[in-house]
Amino acid sequence: MKIGFIGTGVMGSRMAKRLLDREFQVYIYNRTVEKAKPLLEQGALYAESISSLASRCDVICTCLSMPEDVNEVYTGPDGIIENARPGTVCIDLTSVGADTSKTIFGQANAKGISYLDSPVSGGPEGAENGTLTIMVGGEKDAFEKAKPILEVLGETIEYLGQPGSGSIAKLINQYLVAVHSLAASEAMVAGAAYGLDSEQLFNILKVSYGDSRILRRHMEQYVFDRNFEPGGAVKYVHKDVRLANQLLHEAGLERYTGQLAEQAFKKAAEKGLDDLDMSAVIQPLEEQARVVVKRNK
Repeated sequence: MKIGFIGTGVMGSRMAKRLLDREFQVYIYNRTVEKAKPLLEQGALYAESISSLASRCDVICTCLSMPEDVNEVYTGPDGIIENARPGTVCIDLTSVGADTSKTIFGQANAKGISYLDSPVSGGPEGAENGTLTIMVGGEKDAFEKAKPILEVLGETIEYLGQPGSGSIAKLINQYLVAVHSLAASEAMVAGAAYGLDSEQLFNILKVSYGDSRILRRHMEQYVFDRNFEPGGAVKYVHKDVRLANQLLHEAGLERYTGQLAEQAFKKAAEKGLDDLDMSAVIQPLEEQARVVVKRNK
């Protein structure tokens, strides 16, 4: 089986490496060839174009940044749909809106190509260790064909049904990620503004009902040490919560907390923090309160 992998950034490179470790034959394409070098050294084969990769692979995985990237890679003249063989299974690991997933599914299906919207949760660590949660929408037969590959990449793999279902589940998750990130940041900044020891407050919160995985992640891995090297970047969470807010609106819900979270991540991006880890959403709040949440040396 020949597997194509398009998009070998922070997440994609780790997933492609796992496939190579399992001795799959993997063709890769990335806009920046330099980023693909470690995978080539491990035995991956480089495709000079998307069309070249699409025409020779049985399964194509895509892990891209934005919905527009997904549209270009799949539907452009040099894209997957125009160049893949009938029977090819496409696994899109990108977080996009359900409408994007449904549109691409329809265009792929018309060419005899299977498309699974399969966004992931778990960050770079999950991608590296194969412990990702993978949420899948699309045809059940295609899912069954893709399952052996998905099991290399993830630990929790859920088939959710019709096209777009995976994307909807991921956006709901990202809605909570964004809201929890803002709430945790506000709480810790408020504590610091009132003179509480940040580590002591955190230790109280994490054994109380105010605890959350996001609170622990942000404080322990990023904020206290003032290290904002990205796992999941501000710009991606901003994109995801914007799409999630649209989803809630279409469901007939008001978007109270989601709108606030979208505004907070937009502000962080406008302040030049868009490529930092999502936990950097705390920095504009610290600036407002004139405090810094950090470890006491």
